[in-house]
Amino acid sequence: MADQASAPLSVLAYGDSNTWGAVPQPYRGAGGRFGVTQRWPRIMQAALGAGVNVFEEGLNGRTTCVDDPIEGEIRNGERYLPVSLITHMPLDLVIIMLGTNDLKARLSMTAGDIADGAGKLADLVRRSTAGPEGLAPEVLLVSPAPLARLTWLTEMFEAGSAKSQKFAAEYARVAKAYGVHFFDAGSVISSSDDDGIHLDAGAHETLGLALAGEVRRILEL
Repeated sequence: MADQASAPLSVLAYGDSNTWGAVPQPYRGAGGRFGVTQRWPRIMQAALGAGVNVFEEGLNGRTTCVDDPIEGEIRNGERYLPVSLITHMPLDLVIIMLGTNDLKARLSMTAGDIADGAGKLADLVRRSTAGPEGLAPEVLLVSPAPLARLTWLTEMFEAGSAKSQKFAAEYARVAKAYGVHFFDAGSVISSSDDDGIHLDAGAHETLGLALAGEVRRILEL
């Protein structure tokens, strides 16, 4: 662990539009992006204070480890994670919250498949040298909140709601298998009923504060 007196600890928040800060969209084309201080990584940063630097790596449409036939390989979380690790190293902790986009009907993935994909990312971090002194960073695997009431996204996420209800159990299984930390986002927040997949401002605040507590526990702050 880094000496806080000499250098802040570093935490990477790696995720999709709910890490990027997409505003829930009641109809196609609505939405936008929450301000810097409204997004959960920044809220977590504020709660942790100057002794921790939080790096945001959120991308709309990002999957765990599959190439979306429409969005393209650039959205594949497994392809970009190594670059992100090198960009921000040395990292003390990597928080991974991905899986919602894997629920898209066109990807034909089960909840178990999605959790296994998230596990591949956790294992990639575990086997990296992106931590202090060339060691691996700690990993916190976060299961995304289940889908809520789908509006204009119903067809895109057909059958996704039932799968998302299994996320917590499946992600906990994978986290245990890889020996990484686990947190169930659905235990403290819900997705917005405006579109069923994104987090509103209140959920960002709640999640940011909850994950700040997890960071303190993991990094012994």
